[in-house]
Formats: sequence, structure tokens, C-alpha cells
Amino acid sequence: MGRTPILRDIIGIIKDKASQSKAALLSDPKTLSLHLALLRATTHDPFTPPDPRHLDALLASSHTSRASVSTVVEALMDRLQTTRDASVAIKCLITAHHIVKRGSFILQDQLSVYPSSGGRNYLKLSDFRDNTTSLTWELSSWVRWYALYLENLLQTSRILGFFLSSNSSTVDKDHEEQKERISSLINSQLLKEINSLGNLIEQISSMPDSSHSYGNLLVEEVVGLVGEDYLSSIHEVSIRVGEFKERPSCLSFFDSVELVLALKRLEACKERLSALSQTKNALFETVWHSISEVKDQIGNDEEGRLLSHHGLSSKNKVSESSRYGERVLKLADSVKFSSVRFSF
Repeated sequence: MGRTPILRDIIGIIKDKASQSKAALLSDPKTLSLHLALLRATTHDPFTPPDPRHLDALLASSHTSRASVSTVVEALMDRLQTTRDASVAIKCLITAHHIVKRGSFILQDQLSVYPSSGGRNYLKLSDFRDNTTSLTWELSSWVRWYALYLENLLQTSRILGFFLSSNSSTVDKDHEEQKERISSLINSQLLKEINSLGNLIEQISSMPDSSHSYGNLLVEEVVGLVGEDYLSSIHEVSIRVGEFKERPSCLSFFDSVELVLALKRLEACKERLSALSQTKNALFETVWHSISEVKDQIGNDEEGRLLSHHGLSSKNKVSESSRYGERVLKLADSVKFSSVRFSF
């Protein structure tokens, strides 16, 4: 991604200044600082990620009032839906991602309501296109993918019961307590969680090619945030796969089939995710080995059960046929035919 024309940079700066001036005139004085922080975090610069200072100002709103929290989320989603600029849109999504990772529970909860409230899905950006330049056209593909990814992240978090990769969740979760909670889940719920995590990892594996974006800090910010989520999600998968390893005899045939299919889906993502796992390669290889091991274990167990059942059924059919033949012979022996044609 090369530098865009200087004229476009100037136009972007003018738009940013105009938006901030408009907010200063029209916003409620009580929420003006929040609106300005949002506008400054989501500028038209296609190369620079949101300034951490402005992100921190938005995240700090969660420590004031629920009304302020609602204002932040509504303003963020409104800016995301009304912009036609790829740079602004991707920065809005980065801001939403930071809310999931670093926001308070109230702020996270307000954000998660939007895709699931039954109303408009504010993360539905499948038609987003910014064809102003080749750069914005390429960024548009990232906007479409990133919006769908965040929607999957929120859905998975709701199923798990905590916000995946959230700093607060990481601090609050005790590893042994988490394992105990997972061990208490019934098979159907455990399968639901591992399928949801699988959907999320599949979405990560479909990330646009970032090789053309080398040096663009905006794209690198997205890749870094998603990479952290990948580490958290593969960790959660590992715990659940380990639990399934302890209960193969407790799985029904249909549960076993569903589990094997889920693990195969995960394995299909392995190669595409290799670029995200280079820094902790040994850890990921251990998890992938565990996934393959449990998949083969469950698959072989079910194959053995099917063969055993088939063999038993065949044996029963042969025995029943033999008994039936014996009954027919004995019945024939007891019948006396008067006709010469039937005499032996």
C-alpha cells in the first residue's frame, strides 16, 4: 500500500476538522468530550491507527454513568454506519474491538446488544465499498471481513458466557475453576461452545491477505488484535478438547459425529493460520496435535462400535436364520404326505 495522493490527505484533514467543529456546536456539553474523542480516534488518515489517548478517553466513559456508555456506543455505531470512507470505518471497528478487549463490562454489554437485539445489525457491512483509490478499495475488503469477524466474536462470547480475549475476563478467570466449570457441562453445551469457537477460528483463517499491506500501521493494528484473539480462542478450544478426551464413552453416536466434524473443520484452518502462530509455534503445535489425537480417538471408537454392532447384527441374523431353518425342518419331519409324489 503506497501513500495516497496529498490532495486526498488534505481533504481528509478538512473533513476531520469540520466534523469536530460541528460536534462542538451541536453536541450536548455533557457528552461533547466523548464525541470529540470518538472523532479524533476515527480520522480519515488511511495509515495511522486510532490514537491510544483518544481510545482511553472513550473507554474511561464507562466509569461515569450508563447514559455516557450508551452515548459512546450509539455515536460509534452511527459513525460506522454513515461513513463511506474505508479508513474511518476500519477505525470504528478497531475502536469496537478495543471495547471488547479493554472496556468495562457495562461498555462491553452495551456493544454486544447491537448485533443481537433483534433490530438493525450495525456490524452488517457486507456491501461496504470505497472505490476512491486503490488503497481504499483494498481497505474495504478489510472492513467487510473485520465487521463479520467482530460479530462472530460477540456471538462466541455470548455462548461462552464471557468476553473472549477481554483483559478483565483473563484476570478474573482461574484456570482450575474454568476447567471445573467446563467439566460440569453436558455434551450438547460443550459441543455448542467448541462449534462456536470453530466458527470464530474459521473466520480468522479467512482474513484478507496482509502481504500487500506491509507497512500500513492501520492493517497491522487489526492483525495484531485478531492475533491476540486467536491465541485466546485456541486456548479455549484446547481446554474443551481435553475435556472431550476424558469422556469418549459418554458420547452418543450423533455427539461423536458432530465432534469429529468440528475438529476436522478446525484442522482445515491450520495452514491458513500459520502466519499468526509463529511467535508461539510450540504451543499451537501442541494444541493441533491434541485436536488430531482426539479426532482420531473418537473416530476410531465410533468405527469400532459400528463394526461391532454390524457384526453382532449379522451374527444375530445368521443365528435367527439357522433357528428358523431348524424349525422348518422339524415341521416338515412331522408332516406325513399321502401323495406318492412327496414320498422320499
